[in-house]
Amino acid sequence: MLGLSVWLNADRTGANASIRPTYDKATGRLTELAYDSNRDGRPDTWTEMDGTRALRSRIDRDGDGRIDRWEEYDASGAVVKVGFSRKNDGRADAWISTAAEPGIQRIAMSSTGDEHKIDRWEYYDVSKAAAGGRGVLVRVEEDPTGDGRVHKWETYRDGLLETVSFDEDGDGKPDRRLTYRGADLVAIESLPDASGRFTKRIDVKK
Repeated sequence: MLGLSVWLNADRTGANASIRPTYDKATGRLTELAYDSNRDGRPDTWTEMDGTRALRSRIDRDGDGRIDRWEEYDASGAVVKVGFSRKNDGRADAWISTAAEPGIQRIAMSSTGDEHKIDRWEYYDVSKAAAGGRGVLVRVEEDPTGDGRVHKWETYRDGLLETVSFDEDGDGKPDRRLTYRGADLVAIESLPDASGRFTKRIDVKK
């Protein structure tokens, strides 16, 4: 997020062409800041304000006229949630909740673009993340039925798919697991017992 000190020092007439404040006509309270970050004459960042406190921002990073990043802030102004559009269609469909870790630990996604209907979760090893970025993918959970429960699980080793497990009877527990080595399917397991341990295994040979 751009420094609030820069925005809040803009004069109330909007003389600073790159920053355009909007005030409530009745109270005079600051309600929004529009910012032209690349000085092309068009705002690309809009931050909803409650006086001097930033609440959330909408950002068009590539200048195509569509929002592609959404940020929410806590009372101190720190970013606590970031949304982005994987389809680049102006609708958020994936969200990152920031934490104390130095990188992205989890990304929550929605196939419908509804943050209240998350159906895919990706988890990353932040120990291998570049500064502020995502690390190596370690597992994925999916809810393909939309009932709010996970029915598919994937695990990864060194970024490569290692296992895929499926819930085939809708009880939220794995019924079948496929194991891969590299790009090759090497085993199929099924018939889990009461503890969840698979009792049947078929080794797949080339």
